[in-house]
Amino acid sequence: MTGGPVARVLVDSPLPQLDQLFDYAVPARLRDAAQPGVRVRVPIRSGGRIADGWLVELAESSEYEGRLSELEDVVSEVPILTAEVWALVRAAADRAAGNASDILRLAVPSRYVRVERAWRAATPDAGELPVAPAPIVGYEAGRVEAGIADGERMSLAADPRPVRLPDGTWVGAWAVTLAQAAVHALAADRSSLLIVPDYRDQEQLQAALAASVDSRRVLRTDARQSGGDRFRAFLDATGPLARIVIGNRSTVYAPAARLGLIAIWDDGDSLQNEQLAPGVHPRDVALIRGEQSGAALLFLGHTRSVEVERLVEIGWVHAIPARRHVRPRVILTEQQSSPEPGSARIPSAAWRQAQEAVRTGPVLVQVARPGHAPLLVCDRCREPARCAACGGALVVPRSGGDPRCALCGTSGSAWKCPVCEGTKLRAATVGASRTAEELGRAFPNARVILSDGERPVLGVGSEPALVVATRGAEPIAEGGYRAVLLLDGERMLLRESLRVAEDCLRWWSNAAALAAPGAPVFLVGVAGALATALASWRQPDWAATELEARRALRFPPAVRVASVTAAPAMVERAIEAARAAADGVDALGPTGVDDGLDRAIVRFDFAAGAAVAKALRAEMIRVATERRRPVAGRPPKRPAVLRVRFDDPEVP
Repeated sequence: MTGGPVARVLVDSPLPQLDQLFDYAVPARLRDAAQPGVRVRVPIRSGGRIADGWLVELAESSEYEGRLSELEDVVSEVPILTAEVWALVRAAADRAAGNASDILRLAVPSRYVRVERAWRAATPDAGELPVAPAPIVGYEAGRVEAGIADGERMSLAADPRPVRLPDGTWVGAWAVTLAQAAVHALAADRSSLLIVPDYRDQEQLQAALAASVDSRRVLRTDARQSGGDRFRAFLDATGPLARIVIGNRSTVYAPAARLGLIAIWDDGDSLQNEQLAPGVHPRDVALIRGEQSGAALLFLGHTRSVEVERLVEIGWVHAIPARRHVRPRVILTEQQSSPEPGSARIPSAAWRQAQEAVRTGPVLVQVARPGHAPLLVCDRCREPARCAACGGALVVPRSGGDPRCALCGTSGSAWKCPVCEGTKLRAATVGASRTAEELGRAFPNARVILSDGERPVLGVGSEPALVVATRGAEPIAEGGYRAVLLLDGERMLLRESLRVAEDCLRWWSNAAALAAPGAPVFLVGVAGALATALASWRQPDWAATELEARRALRFPPAVRVASVTAAPAMVERAIEAARAAADGVDALGPTGVDDGLDRAIVRFDFAAGAAVAKALRAEMIRVATERRRPVAGRPPKRPAVLRVRFDDPEVP
């Protein structure tokens, strides 16, 4: 047992066998600087390398019997990894069988020495706390405020309309609701974390907060900031003052003094899915952090995700009903066999409404995809048309002519449907650019505005205009849109995904919520339960029905899943380890993927999650540390691969 100051360090490494705390002696020259939460550099005995790491905690002694290596250096001057954030990161990594250092790279921005030193020299000034904040409107009086004060987990249906702020800015009513909730927490001297999908939502939320709280109390963290600004905001969040921190999915890990509220807008948006390992969804991180900190948790959206519906049904999250005075006027329409001249994909009733509405203000046209070329499907059974050579989608070239493969360029003139053997094709969707061109010709006196990922538009005025936008890129309009046309619904539903219906309902609902009160919203070419849920604005009922169907099939989120990718023998061994760890574990597959690897989907109940994660984690460490003897005369083998992804959003 070694005595004296001992630094317990997490080495910044992707290797699973290094995902633990290692003990290092603290030399006399570093004892003042070596504080919990600072970045350090430490020697790694294998290979004599020096690695980066985090000093997580200090101890009086070590259980290690030998001589401890010493810290090489203390890199940062400020402890920025708080004990609360470390506990959260460790729990989130364990839940997903991942490395804590991978999550820390997401949670903590890159260090800027000049910014750090300027921050240390500055005197913190965040203005006064709000007094007598405005009530949270749209719900039972005082209900949401009481839930925030009591640390309750809540699901709220957002008010589906645009609202005007005192400075004249127009935002979605949801942004005002989140801002009001955060201000109530701040008035009690408690911090809030507000997580939204992208910068468009951040702009609206920041505008709503500016109307009711000192801007010095609001911190913004997102990838569009410069590195120095983002690091400065992170340093401010580590201080003792209560703050409101807004940003995208990584904001859920931000430090916060006396955390009182974690709120997520539109948790079902695919932009909320963390793409980097270990891929923990901010919704799951928020649930962990709420439990650890006692902070209130708020899910807000125009639709309720199936994951949140499961939490509501088991009583873990409480659904707070909204007092809806208005809701979008959704009109369901089937595509006409003989549309009016120039309307192409727009039924006559919607066409006439658009012609009338555009005289008084903006009209929104939502389409499925950007670009110009239409995507083709079988005219008889609507099976997507794919290239016989490479499997790519068949499209019509912009210059016209026969259909061709979008990937390899092979002609599709001899295409034959593999399902019904039909040979006729029809356009399932037209890109935003082509739609804008068609509408520009049909409405020669109206200004046409195009908004997509390449040409984003955040807002439009109240002047007459046709706004053609891809899903998720719809700008907010002053006073709301005078009419909304939701096109390509049939094409959107052709996407091969377990969540396609849920995603479509969310896309349509978010677009419908941009309409002015009483303005018509036309859903074109879609019928059935999904369309009825939109028209009646009863999305939670649809989520409940969808969850019940997934329970019958043992699909997520009724159960948890983990994808396991490796050589065939390793996949089988990993599956057996998971089955031995808990009862009720089953597997789908394995099936072959690239480079001679197999992939299997392991399914298990939520109660078995910790045991399955531990077992699969042990397999990952075993594979990573297994030594393979070289064979004389043969090139060395590639290192073995075992990839595990819990709650994989790509699982169909």
